[in-house]
Amino acid sequence: MKLSERLGAVESEDAAEATKAAKAAKTTKPVPPRATPAPEPAPEPAERPTRPTRPTPAGPTPRSERHEPAPKDGAPPAERSTRKRSNVGWEVTKKRVRDLVLADLGPRLTGSKRVGPELDKEVKAALDRALQREDVRISPVERSKFVAEVLSDILGYGPLDAPLADPTVTEIMCNAYDQIWVERRGVIEPTDLAFTDDGQYRQVIDKIVTAVGRRVDESSPMVDARLPDGSRVNAVVPPLALNGAVLTIRKFAEDPYTVADLINFGSMTMDLALFLEAAVRGKLNVLVSGGTGTGKTTTLNVLSSFIPERERIVTIEDAAELQLQQPHIVRLESRPANSEGKGEVRIRDLVRNALRMRPDRIVVGEVRGGEALDMLQAMNTGHAGSITTVHANTARDALSRLETMVLMAGFDLPMRAIREQIASAINIIVQLERASDGTRRIISVEEVQGLEGDIILLQQLFRYVPRTSVDGRQVGEIEAAGLRPKFLDALVHSGVDLPASVFQAPVRPREVRSKTRSVPSVAELIARSGGPVPGARR
Repeated sequence: MKLSERLGAVESEDAAEATKAAKAAKTTKPVPPRATPAPEPAPEPAERPTRPTRPTPAGPTPRSERHEPAPKDGAPPAERSTRKRSNVGWEVTKKRVRDLVLADLGPRLTGSKRVGPELDKEVKAALDRALQREDVRISPVERSKFVAEVLSDILGYGPLDAPLADPTVTEIMCNAYDQIWVERRGVIEPTDLAFTDDGQYRQVIDKIVTAVGRRVDESSPMVDARLPDGSRVNAVVPPLALNGAVLTIRKFAEDPYTVADLINFGSMTMDLALFLEAAVRGKLNVLVSGGTGTGKTTTLNVLSSFIPERERIVTIEDAAELQLQQPHIVRLESRPANSEGKGEVRIRDLVRNALRMRPDRIVVGEVRGGEALDMLQAMNTGHAGSITTVHANTARDALSRLETMVLMAGFDLPMRAIREQIASAINIIVQLERASDGTRRIISVEEVQGLEGDIILLQQLFRYVPRTSVDGRQVGEIEAAGLRPKFLDALVHSGVDLPASVFQAPVRPREVRSKTRSVPSVAELIARSGGPVPGARR
């Protein structure tokens, strides 16, 4: 077929299909456009909650229909979140008002008038102006609490004021601005106290440190300081403290403990108190040894109270903590280097200078390094009756530590010469211990008798004897060992009379045994062991 014929056939087929489609369009009814249904009236809001509830299916309740458990305090989650928001708002408002007061007063808070009624009046006036400016709307009861907290933040130490005023708290440990722990009756426990933020936390640390003329920053990240009442303060800041600044406060009682208090606490007995008083009055050199928190400073205060009032006492400390009650006291305190690395005054320098101050007694708070050599030299050159403390677990360890610290002085002295100095300088070692329940007590009193060969001889005069009570508690008492000290004649020559009964060991009732005992024969012993008895028939 030709191409023209083939094209004509295709055109005729297309025309036929078009005709067929036109006929089908005429026979089919036109579909009208779909009308939009009229909107139904919207249901009233009151009808929405009245819809029938679907039956609860068997099985576990869907997550969307579960009820959140109430918190431990019994408050619903909504109330708890509201309370949390209100606490956050309280802290934010308090911080804003505190910043306004600090900006208003400025250097008057850091000048010479740090405390006093005039400064309190100025702070309260500035606080009233800040509250009016910020339009703080709170109830009268909450307003008094708010004002008290802001005044505590500005004039005091913020959240630390409460534990500092609590007589049952002996130690305060701040691991971060929102982690404050306390030691109460020898047991460490957490608290709900917290600073507003890290800025307020660092401000309190700076306030404590600058009050005693010291500083703490990145160039000098560790510092020892004290509070006005004599409490010991240690602060460590970054970069040494990885999780933020760390503040530790060791509190001391406003009314220092006396020997009667230690006897009531069970730390010592009456006989031991009489012996220690005689040793101090007789000008024996005493070394108080113990671990951290065992009560060395408290014991040192009690021993110092036995010094006669007519004598001149020179105290040397890293941070002044001793609370001596005698009238003739000279207090010296070491000083760290300044920002330029100059001006450092070590305890060793103070010990050497104290020798020129005509002291009757030298009391060193604690020896940690080369000052041990100067202290031993002072004891051996006419300054008898000196008292100091050292960190050690036993009396023998205390002597070893003294040897090590003498070597830290930088002199290459032979060991025998060092031990001769120690044996002639130290007369008594009082060893302290802190029990697992927090009780602090004296566990031994030992006399340094001298040197035999290369060994320093020690003789135990008093020892702690542990016992168990009826209810299973660990109780005990320090008792005399029954040995007479070598220095007793020296005490008598110095005019100190000590009764011999102090060193008499207590007599305990022994179990009464019968004098006649039946001795088993050889045959009975063999029979008990299961072997054949000699002479018996098989």
